[in-house]
This record gives sequence, C-alpha cells and structure tokens, in this order.
Amino acid sequence: MSGQFGLLKTRRFAPFFVTQFLGAFNDNLFKNALVVLLTFHAAQWTVIRPELLANVAAGIFILPFFLFSATAGQLADKYDKARLARLVKLLEMFIMLIAAVGFSLHSLPVLMAALFLLGLHSTLFGPVKYAIIPQHLRPEELIGGNALIEAGTFVAILIGTLAGGLLAGSVQHPAWIAIGGLVVALAGYLASRGIPTAPPPAPELKVSLNPFSETWRNIAFARQNRTVFLSILGISWFWLYGALFLAQFPAYAKFVLGGDEASVTLLLAVFTIGIGGGSMLCERMSGKRVEIGLVPFGSIGLTLFGLDLYFASPVGLVGATPHQLLGLLSVPTVWRVLFDLLMLGVFGGFFIVPLYALVQLRSSPEHRARIIAANNILNALFMVVGALGAGSLLGAGLSIPMLFGLAALLNACVAIYIYGLVPEFLLRFIAWLLVKAVYRLRGEGLEAIPQEGAAVLVANHVSFADAVIIMGASPRPIRFVMDHRIFKTPMLGFVFRHGGAIPIASAKEDPAMMEAAFAEVGKALANGELVGIFPEGRITLDGEIQLFRPGISRILEANPVPVVPMALAGLWGSYFSRIDGEAMKSPFRRGFFSSISLRVGAPLAAAEATPDNLRRAVSDLRGSER
Repeated sequence: MSGQFGLLKTRRFAPFFVTQFLGAFNDNLFKNALVVLLTFHAAQWTVIRPELLANVAAGIFILPFFLFSATAGQLADKYDKARLARLVKLLEMFIMLIAAVGFSLHSLPVLMAALFLLGLHSTLFGPVKYAIIPQHLRPEELIGGNALIEAGTFVAILIGTLAGGLLAGSVQHPAWIAIGGLVVALAGYLASRGIPTAPPPAPELKVSLNPFSETWRNIAFARQNRTVFLSILGISWFWLYGALFLAQFPAYAKFVLGGDEASVTLLLAVFTIGIGGGSMLCERMSGKRVEIGLVPFGSIGLTLFGLDLYFASPVGLVGATPHQLLGLLSVPTVWRVLFDLLMLGVFGGFFIVPLYALVQLRSSPEHRARIIAANNILNALFMVVGALGAGSLLGAGLSIPMLFGLAALLNACVAIYIYGLVPEFLLRFIAWLLVKAVYRLRGEGLEAIPQEGAAVLVANHVSFADAVIIMGASPRPIRFVMDHRIFKTPMLGFVFRHGGAIPIASAKEDPAMMEAAFAEVGKALANGELVGIFPEGRITLDGEIQLFRPGISRILEANPVPVVPMALAGLWGSYFSRIDGEAMKSPFRRGFFSSISLRVGAPLAAAEATPDNLRRAVSDLRGSER
C-alpha cells in the first residue's frame, strides 16, 4: 500500500490533502461545538427547544449546497482551482471572525449566519476538491488519491466532531471556539499555498448566477454519460444511507445499547475507522486502477451488515442508569454490533471510492467541476430526503434497529436497479471475482490498451473464461465478438449478453447473423468503443494457437483502427478449458489461485494487422506457456 501513501510526499497532492483535511475538520469543529452549546445551554441563547435548534442548524449548513453548488461548479471550470482553494481558505478565516463576533455578542443570528457561510465555504470547495484530483494525478493514481481523500475526510469529521464537543464543554468563553477555528483556517490557507496550479478547462465560460437553470444544466452535463450519472446517483444513495446510520447513533447508543455519551463516540469512531480502512484497501484490491467491480462488492456488504445490525441489536440492555463504556464492552452482543458497524464502513469505502474515481475519469474535462457540483446538489437532496423519511418512519413507531434493516433492504433494491441499468458494474464484479478468487492474474503491458478511442483487441482462445478475464484486466469496457452458442451457457451467457457481446455464426450456418455481427462491429468502432475478437474462431482443443481466420481483415478494411495483440497463458488445463475434450466438467481441477498471465503487445496499424502477422505477435507474446 506504499503507492497511495507515497502521494502524501508529493507536492501535487500533499498540500491539497492537508487543505481539504483541515477544512472538513473545521466545519465539524464549529458545527458540533455550536450544536452542543445550543443543546446544553439553550436557555442562554434562545427560547427555541434544543432538539429543534439542532435540526435548524443542520438545515442552515446544508442550504448553500442547493443555492450555490451550480455557481461553484462554474467557477471551478472557469478559474484556476489552486487559486480558488486559496480564496476559499481566506473566506473560511473571515467566517471564523464573524463567529467570534457572534460568540462575543451572544448573538444566535450572527452564529447562524456564520454557520450558513461555513456551508457556503464547503459548497465552493466541493467542485475544486474532486475536479482537481484528475488534473494532478495520473489515471493509475486516481483510486489511491480518492481513497486518501475519503479516508482523510471521515477522520477529519470524527476528530472535528470530538474536538468541537470538547471545546464547547471546556472553554471559559465560547469565543475561544471561533479562535480555534481561525487558527485551523489559517493553517489550511498556508497549506493551500503549496497546491500547484490547475489551469481551468473552460476559461471562456460565462458564469450564470441563476441557481435553478444552472442546476438543471449541470445535471444535463452529468446525464450525457449514462454511467457517470448513475454513478452520481450511487454516490448520493451512499450519503443518504451513511447519513441515516450516523444520525441515529446518539439515540441508538442511549435507547438500544443503554450507553452514555462515550458510547456514541465509540460508534462513530468504529464506523469512521471502517470507512477509512475500506477506502485505503481499494487501491490494493483494484490493482491501482479504477475497478468498478468493487462497487457491487461494496453494496453486498452494505446490505448484509446492515441487516445483521438489525438482528444483532440487543434487547433489554437499557437500565435505570446508562452503562459506562467498559461495562458496555463486556456484553458479547455489543461486539457484534461494533463489528457490523466496522464492516459497514469497510464496504462503504469499497462502494464510494471507485464511484468517485469513475466520475472523475469519465466526465468530460471541460464540464468536470460542474458535474461534481451536480453530484453535490444530489448528495444534499438525498440526505435531506433520507432524514425526512427516517424521521417520519421513527415518528410512526418504527424502532431504530428496524430502520437499519429497512435501509439495508432498500440498499439491495437500489443496487439491483442500478446494476440492471448499467450491467458494466455487475460484469466487472464477476470478472473481478473470477480473477481474484479463482486465479492469480499477472498482467503485462496493460498500458498498451488505449485509454480512449476505437481499437480491436485480438487474443488466443484457450477457455470459456477468456473474455471475462480480459474484461477484468481492461481499464475500459470491451464488446467481444463471440460464437452465438456460448450465449446458451447459463452463467456465461448472462454475462456476455448483458455485457454487449456481439453474437456471430459462420456464413454456412447463419449468413444473416454473420452480416449483422460485422455491421454491429462497425457501429461499435465508429462510436469509439473497444471490440475484442478471438480470430481462431473457436476454443483450442490442444492448447496450441490455431490459424487466424480472415474475419479480422474484413473488419479492418471497413474500419482501419489500431489492433492490440494480447496473449493468455496458463489457462490450459483449467476448469474452463477443453483439456479433457469437454470443458467445465472437473471442478477444482487446478484448485484456487492458479497463476495465469495476460500479456499485451504494442498496437499494430491496420495495414500491418494481417491474420498471419497477428498470429505471430500473439504467439510471441504467449511463449511456450499454454
């Protein structure tokens, strides 16, 4: 895991990381300190009830996300993001001065104004935060960078929340809270001065201040790419799901676990550590690339451990007096609850980090910040809807554990809906499972697969799993041309059918299907997609590479695109190969984690990519290993 931590030593990432960490810390320090003061000393400030004040404060903080996210996205696309980060930090220092005035004058309206402005500060920084990452990091660093940002953000939230509560309860005068925030803001500004320049992708953009029209325009930019938009919906759902759990921690600790204030901190800390750990594991589990196969894996864990939290929630722990923390930890059931919360956080990291990286990678650079702004608006909307829905259900008599169980079931429904609309997530999950759980794949030269634009990928055909393995190794979706009979195989047929594979038959067997296949290949290449073919035409019966058929020449005559040769090695003799004459009849023939290789060569120009030349290139890549 040294790769992602190595980013913290680079100037292109470290100053930005410290800047955003301190910003998240300061937001939560001030917000929680204010909520604690209003909860325990409400009579000194207002006649409004404390529980109502806490919800009003939360609403005031989130309101700027609805009003100014669209403008923030435009500014981040029009101006240098490093300069904007510094200006936002100056604004943060000014806000802390206003808060100091509010505390000194004992003025609740001034403090609420400072809280609103702090929400504005977060709103302005949001598009900068996520749009600057792909400008300063290479594609293979996106997962590691986003993992550090997500882990750092949640740790900052935890520490800021704890620090805010401690300050509110210990300082002689509340103005010291604002002074502490001013010091943090100053440190954030000094860190921001080290952020390298991030030139704007659309300097000619005319900024519109109409939040409604610009919000719809930003959402329209996001919807131009179906995968990006559904990824944003997935991110927003995660924030709803996570915020729903976090909001119930105080009541759950008191009314279900029978604990005191320290138990609330414990629940928050365990959940935060889980998200940080899951985020940091993403780079290792994805091989330093944007592996969206982790997203379904994350959603499965979010559902299973959310349901188990419902079943694990104890009955009868609440007594006349709250349990001290050590006493609570002596109860075995509580450890199961803590484990569920930890794993909810871990799988939440698996879910959220690849989605953020995917949005950054597949958004058009000139609209990226505005797409991030649309994401922030939808995040805020989902969290508000989730809070209202949870409040309504709890008000109707639903218990907190039942609310957790219902949320977990809804998470499964949302996952099924999204993966039904974009099968790429599910396909990459299956490919990731196959590569990680059945084989140990060693990829060589994968960087030769084009990051964008049309190309044909050609490989030897050793087993029924070849296409899935190549899918799992490729940074982009691939549309494979495959024998129509493979679509009748139960599991593989489902995978290939939903992955956009193109069925083909021989001219003798079904000339109409063959012509339709070539037409679909031409359409895919014209759209800039990757097309994968196995020029041998069938799975090898002896492990050797057969003659390449002339279909590749016909494709390249109509579509002269680059051709990338690749060779699979080590699959002969596996469960999916025909070593015994019939595939998939001897499970565990090679056991688990058998070593296989995918070797990718340099692209060939269409004029050089004759069947003989391609067969020779694939044979040279494979070598003697079958």
